[in-house]
This record gives sequence, structure tokens and C-alpha cells, in this order.
Amino acid sequence: MPLMSLDVSRKICTLAQLTKLAQKHRGGRKVVVHCHGCFDIVHPGHLRYLQFARKQGDVLVVSLTGDDAIEKEDGTRPYIPQELRAETLAALEFVDHVVVCDGPTAESVIQALQPDVYVKGKEYEHSTHPGFVAEKQLIQSYGGRVIYSSGQIIFSSTDLLDRLGQSLEADGQHGQYRVATWGKRWGISPAFLRDLLRHQFPGKRVAVVGDAIKDDYVFCDPANVAGEAPILSVKPLEEATYLGGAAIVASHLKAQGAQPHLITTVGWDTATAEVLAKLDQQKIQYTTFPTHKQLPTKRRYLVENQKLLKVDQATPQPLDSANERKMLDVLDGLKNEIDAIIFVDFGYGTLTSSLLEKAIPLLRPHVGTITGDISGPQQTFMAMSQVDLLTPSERELRSLVGDFEQSLPTIAATVMKKLKLANLAVTMGRHGCVLFRPREDDPAQWFNSRLRSQYLPSLVPHGIDPLGAGDAFLATATLALASGTSLSQAGFVASATAGLEASKVGNQPISVDELEAWLARQPNLLEPTITPTLEQPKLTITRS
Repeated sequence: MPLMSLDVSRKICTLAQLTKLAQKHRGGRKVVVHCHGCFDIVHPGHLRYLQFARKQGDVLVVSLTGDDAIEKEDGTRPYIPQELRAETLAALEFVDHVVVCDGPTAESVIQALQPDVYVKGKEYEHSTHPGFVAEKQLIQSYGGRVIYSSGQIIFSSTDLLDRLGQSLEADGQHGQYRVATWGKRWGISPAFLRDLLRHQFPGKRVAVVGDAIKDDYVFCDPANVAGEAPILSVKPLEEATYLGGAAIVASHLKAQGAQPHLITTVGWDTATAEVLAKLDQQKIQYTTFPTHKQLPTKRRYLVENQKLLKVDQATPQPLDSANERKMLDVLDGLKNEIDAIIFVDFGYGTLTSSLLEKAIPLLRPHVGTITGDISGPQQTFMAMSQVDLLTPSERELRSLVGDFEQSLPTIAATVMKKLKLANLAVTMGRHGCVLFRPREDDPAQWFNSRLRSQYLPSLVPHGIDPLGAGDAFLATATLALASGTSLSQAGFVASATAGLEASKVGNQPISVDELEAWLARQPNLLEPTITPTLEQPKLTITRS
């Protein structure tokens, strides 16, 4: 007896294909049954539900919510990418067709399929959720029936996936299957990335505006417990100095082949001289405004790579009106020469809301890519309106709006609508990041519906020192967007850079060679089997 075909992909179809299949089934007088859900993990409760549905007709069509339409509390769902969720459902013998739904409800599938029967779980029988109400009204508008499953969902997908996610995160598996699925979905192949790193990044002209910082690391030996009090006594062994703040962002850009121009405030002290010497050594161009007596310096004490104490030796000195005019003159002179500009605020005064409110409208008609970030709850974040990408951490974003209760997607939508943002990447440390963007292509129609969102776990999960990972992410994401990539592609390569940064002690620039070496160690990163979708909403710039 010949073996049954194991190719389940034949059951997975597009919405256009589903319309033709529906016509064929109706022509054969078959009763078509439709089920819809997330199916982030298929458990026994789902099997009972689908088996019940199959008994209600001749053909069972299952639609599932696409990755970027699933809104959960922390923005990290789904754990299982839509491609694998579709394959799992298609592997079930009693399921005839599977389709991924681009939206939070099944309305588009119902419109195309017009099923005779729509089956929902018993818990929906008295539901007033707007999404389900719209589905129900659509079914009834052409004479279809809604039936509620008598089977009980005896497992919680959320509980199961929380436990599964912890296990996957612990051994890096979560990032590994994301590498594979993102590669296929968005055209992130080795060839694409090599071209991006070797041919697109080099030569990009990028201005960086923000606070330059000197980062000192003091590596210590744990000598003993001090005799005068129960405190740890340490003995300094050696010190290392790194570029920090806007200076390390410029350093990352330089290491990846770009031509950065750092615009920052400095002091008159030896710390300023050390930082400028490092910039000169890397051949990074800079324009400085001496407004501080002392350059902001952060001094960290470590024992065996564990941080014990951080001493912040700096006093914020807001940019005065005279230096603001001078800085705007510098930006005005650069506006037709640069491909991108990064505004990064560490709270020491280089960036002010007044400067940003004047600089962004000045640059927007001329500069193709404008990005920004803050460190801490800096109010300048709310002045970064109509930029192409902001990259706050989740805590920073929640602090800005004073809301630690609502879901991350809800807060992201509030901020993006207020600032008219094209893209938002919310970094979450070792947990990765969540990318948000409007569904609509036309900026005039942005935010008329729920945001698209994508969760990308950390691609280098075993970090040593998170310092500077956000700066590395911002630098690489800016270069990728300036090279014409989608947000998904930019987020992928930026996450790799951030992970590599976190695997080192201290702020060290990540080079193209290091990124390529990391890519070579990704066995799941294959040549894509589909044409990538470039979904990045972005303002179109015509240079004057």
C-alpha cells in the first residue's frame, strides 16, 4: 500500500485561492464549515472544538490570526510563527483548508468564503466583543448559521505557552525558529544580509546628535568583607574606558562602514580629551559645543563581570539659546549631505524639546531617514514627532505615558498616533523586542485600525553585559532603514547587533565582520522560498 502524502502545504491557501475553492465546494453542494482562532499551540481542547466543527458539514476551513494581528498583554505573542501554526492545523486529517488571516477578526475570510456554518467556542454564546459581533452579523447577512461548540476548552493556551516560552528562552530555541521563519517570510537570506552589510551600509552618511559620555569600568577583586561594617571590600585591578552615549552610536556606525558625523556637547576636562582622542583614532568626524565643565562620566565597578556599583559623575546642562542656534546652523548645512540622522538623548542637555521642535521640520524634507531614542524618562521623546523610527525600552515607554497597567500594544498605539510615527521598536532586554507599525500604507490613513506588531526574541540570548545594546540596535536599524529595508528586516539585523553587544563587557562597537561571522553560525537561515514583503511605512522624501 502506498504511503499517504505527508505534504501538508497543499492544504494551506491564500485568501484569493480560498474564494475559488469556495465556489467549487458550493458547486458540489457541499456544506462548508469555518472555524477561526489564534491556535498559538494546538491542545486537546482545540482538537475537540475542530472535530465538533467537522461534523457540522462536508468541508472544514480553519483560519488563523496572523502574527502581527495578535494583541496580547506584553506584545510577545504569538510564540509560534504563523507558518508553523498553519502547518500544524493542516496536518490534522479532518481539516480541509487552512488560511492565515491578515487582521484581528475573521471578517475577510468570511467575506471570501461565505461559509454555511461558522463554529465558535461555547464561551462566545453570549459574547458582546465587537470583533465577534461583526463576524456574526456578516454570517447572518447572507443566511449563514453560527453554532457554538459543545466541547470545553480544558487547557489554557496562555499558561501552556508561558511555560513553553520560558523553556525555549532558556536554551535559545525561541530565537532559532524565529531566525528560520523570519528569514523565509521577509527575504532575510545570507545573500540579502551580505549585500546589506557589504554594499548598502558602507558609505552611508549619518549625523548623530546627542550627549557624548565617557564610560569607565573598574575591574575589581573581592578582597573581603570590610571590618568597619558588613559591606563588600574590593581591590581595583584594572580600568577600561569606553565611548558612551551618542559617541558609541557613532562608533557602531563607523564600524559598520558608515560615515558618521557626531554633533555633541563637551567639557573642558581630561574626560573630554580622552573621548575626542578615541573619536580621532576611529576617524569619526565631530562638531562639539563646550557647554559642560566636565564631560558626563559613568564609572562602574565590577567583580567577575558582575556590576556592583555605578557612579554617575555628571550634571545636566541644557543647551542655551545661542548654542541652539549654532547647532541648528550646523544641521542646516548638513541637511542635503546626509542619508540619515539619529537623535539620542541621555539627559545631559545636548537635546532639548526646543531644539527638536525646530530641527525635525528643518530636516524632514531633505533627510531620508530620521530616528531617535532616549535613556530614561526624558521628555524630549515627545518632541520626536514624525520620525521614521523610535527605539525606547518598554520601561521608558511606560514611564513616558505614566501607564504600567495597560497592554504594551495599547500604549504603543497611543504614542505612535500622538507622534505620527512610522515605526516603533520597543526593546525588552534579554527578552528581545516588539516591532510596531501602522497597517495602512498611506500616512493619511495611519492608525485607523490596530497596529501591526511582531515579536522577535533575542537572537543572542546569553548576554553578559546589557550596557549599550540599545545603542547598537539603534545604529544598525537606522542604517538598514536608510538602505531601504523593511522594519522586519531592520529589526532582525539590529537585534543581532544588540545581542552581540550584550555578549561583550563594556561598550564595544560591533563591526560588519562580527555580524557576518554571527550569520555564518545560523544554520536555520536559509535562502527564502517566497518573495519578501516590504511593508515598512515611511515618509517619502524628495530632496530639494
